[in-house]
Amino acid sequence: MTTFGFGRELVDRAEGAWVYMRDGSRVLDLSGGVGVLNHGHNHPRILAARTRFAGQRRMEVHKAFFSPYLAALSHNVAELLPGDLNISYFPNSGAEANEGAIKMAYKYHEGRRQTILRADISFHGKTLGAGSLTGSAENHFRFPGLPNAQVYPYGDVEAVRAAVEATRGPDGRCDVYALMVEPYSASSLRCWSESALRELRRLCDDEDIVLIFDEVYTGWGKTGSLFYFMRHDGLLPDILVYSKSLGGGKASISGYTARERLFRKAYDRLSDVILHSTTYYGFGEETATAIEAVNVVVEEDFPGRARRIQETLAAGLERIHRAHPDAVDRVAGVGSLHGVFLSSGPKLLDLAGRLMPGFSRDPRFGTKLITLSVIAHLYREHRIMTYYSPNVENPLMVAPTLMVEPADLEYFLTALDATLALGLRRLLTAFVKEKVSATW
Repeated sequence: MTTFGFGRELVDRAEGAWVYMRDGSRVLDLSGGVGVLNHGHNHPRILAARTRFAGQRRMEVHKAFFSPYLAALSHNVAELLPGDLNISYFPNSGAEANEGAIKMAYKYHEGRRQTILRADISFHGKTLGAGSLTGSAENHFRFPGLPNAQVYPYGDVEAVRAAVEATRGPDGRCDVYALMVEPYSASSLRCWSESALRELRRLCDDEDIVLIFDEVYTGWGKTGSLFYFMRHDGLLPDILVYSKSLGGGKASISGYTARERLFRKAYDRLSDVILHSTTYYGFGEETATAIEAVNVVVEEDFPGRARRIQETLAAGLERIHRAHPDAVDRVAGVGSLHGVFLSSGPKLLDLAGRLMPGFSRDPRFGTKLITLSVIAHLYREHRIMTYYSPNVENPLMVAPTLMVEPADLEYFLTALDATLALGLRRLLTAFVKEKVSATW
């Protein structure tokens, strides 16, 4: 991060969509904490909830006592989710929640099935288990992980069907215990169509496969609905996984919620009830924070906020695409999650290779370098912080907090327009000279 211009300045404080530096300047944060900051930096209601909890000296955790905070959070999540998605676990991170969901799916089948399916561009975490189900380039080094994890192309129902068929044994039985799906891929800005998701649901019903929806990034209003899958009436996963903004930008907490029949079969007996547990499960201040974070999502209409942000960003980014066709290949996004796919034609990639020789091991390095040159200019000249996705096509990500103001979005669009008007070649050359060569 320091190589590319970040990390050399110290932050004094942060509020809403803005970060205030110790030198007196401020930075517009359009990274949204990579999904964590739907509530923005230091939302006053989140701060107040944590202050109340600490001030009243509430009990943090003790597994011998009933936790009203855990019970309330479980109840509230069940009230918001459709169907019989009503049994929740609350571990610490998205990766841990995904692993808990996978573990429940495996236990549901009592270990009689051994195959799990995941998409080629998936991102489910970086632990050994979740990492083995992650197809992002971030995970290029293959650690040992879950056995029999089979890969299908994202969005391709027929490929999933073929992968299921390929697991059948001589007795004709399916060997797939779980299907991992990101209804909307936050790292690639791709989505499954409604018809495809419903086909997956039917396939999983027919074959008794546990359908897991990973909405770790996209949950809690980010895409314009509470969860992306909920825009499709009647569509249910067997387990929903979420995290990031559940903690309101202050607490490390995640969750996975299962349909009741799944939980009952997997764990609902004394011999199995603690097969999955964790030390910090249900910490009082974390769950109290999450309760208030969910309250804010509902009462301040985060899905509606995301839809209004989409109206501004989608139209503005499309204008920029038309104004700079040589610099922008396309734009895409939903709600408060958008990306700008910058042009990386042969001539520009060749220039990147000449400027930065020795990176041929990463076939996407040239594209990343081009995107980073725009990110660096936005930060240096306009004090705007964005980031790029390390997955697939490496778009420049624009994913602000849902508390961002319309004027802030317009400021960003004006700054991006002015930046791209300089030309990618000029930006790339300046970036390498100023940010990279100086460090060698």
